[in-house]
Amino acid sequence: MLGFIIRPPHQLLSFLLCPGLRIPRLSVLCAQPRPRAMAISSSSWELPLVAVCQVTSTPDKQQNFKTCAELVREAARLGACLAFLPEAFDFIARDPEETLRLSEPLSGNLLGEYTQLARECGLWLSLGGFHERGQDWKQTQKIYNCHVILNNKGSVVATYRKTHLCDVEIPGQGPMRESNSTIPGPSLESPVSTPAGKIGLAICYDMRFPELSLALVQAGAEILTYPSAFGSVTGPAHWEVLLRARAIETQCYVVAAAQCGRHHEKRASYGHSMVVDPWGTVVARCSEGPGLCLARIDLSYLRQLRQNLPVFQHRRPDLYSSLGHPLS
Repeated sequence: MLGFIIRPPHQLLSFLLCPGLRIPRLSVLCAQPRPRAMAISSSSWELPLVAVCQVTSTPDKQQNFKTCAELVREAARLGACLAFLPEAFDFIARDPEETLRLSEPLSGNLLGEYTQLARECGLWLSLGGFHERGQDWKQTQKIYNCHVILNNKGSVVATYRKTHLCDVEIPGQGPMRESNSTIPGPSLESPVSTPAGKIGLAICYDMRFPELSLALVQAGAEILTYPSAFGSVTGPAHWEVLLRARAIETQCYVVAAAQCGRHHEKRASYGHSMVVDPWGTVVARCSEGPGLCLARIDLSYLRQLRQNLPVFQHRRPDLYSSLGHPLS
C-alpha cells in the first residue's frame, strides 16, 4: 500500500501514500540534522509514533466524523499509539446560533462514536476542540471549547476547556468573536501521561500566551499540543514561528493538528499541521488538504537537551513574576 518510506537522520517517520488511495498524500519532510551532542542512541523504530490529522470540518457532523475516523484508522494501521485531531474536529458552523444548535454534552452521541473508535483502533485520541454543552448549559446557553483525551479503551482521561478566547479583528480575515457562544475555561489541566509522554493541553489561541506553556512544562509536560483552526491571514505570519517558539522556550515537543481549507462560504483555515521537536525543528508537516503526518517522540533526546541547555535552572522569577498582567 505504501509508495515509499523516507527515513531521515533522527526521530521523524513520514510516509507518502500511492496516488489514488482514499487517504490524501501525507507529510512533506522538513527536518534538519541535530547537533552532534544531541544524537540519539536508541533505535528510532523503538520510539512511540504519533499521528497528526488535518481535516476540513463543515457543519455536517456525521461527514466530519467519517473523515476523522478514516484518518484515525489509517494512523492505527501505520502503528501510531496516539492520534491528534484539530480544534473543531466535530464541526465548524456558519454562525454562533448554528454553533449552539449543533453542540452536544460530553455524554452525547458524537463523543460516544469517538469512544468506540478509540476502542476499535486501540489507540489514544486527542480530540482537540469539542463544542461542549456543559453542566451550566441551561443557565448560560453558551458552550465550552473542550479538548478531550481518550485512552485506547475509550475512557475520558482528561478534559481542558479553552481559557483564552479569540475575540479579535484582523484586517482581511474578518472579525472573530468566540465569546459570543463560548465561556472561557476556569483552569489549566495537569499534564496527562500517555504512551507518547506527558501531554500538556491547550487549544489554538492559547499558543499566543507563553505563560500557559511555561506553567504546563513546570507541571511536568513533555509534549505541548495546540489543536487549531488558524486563519488565512495570521497563519502565514504567525503559525510556524509561534509553534517553534513554544517548543524552544519549553524544550518540549509541540504537536499542532490544524483545520485546513474552506469550511463554508464564511470561513477558511490555514492548515500546515506539524510536529516540532524540543530543538525547534519542524520534524513532520502535513501537505495541503486533509491528511496526516507522523513523527516519533524521543523523550531521551528531550531529557538530554534539557540537561545540556538547563534554561529552567537559569530562570529569574524574582524579576518577572508579574508577567501576565494587562498592559497599562
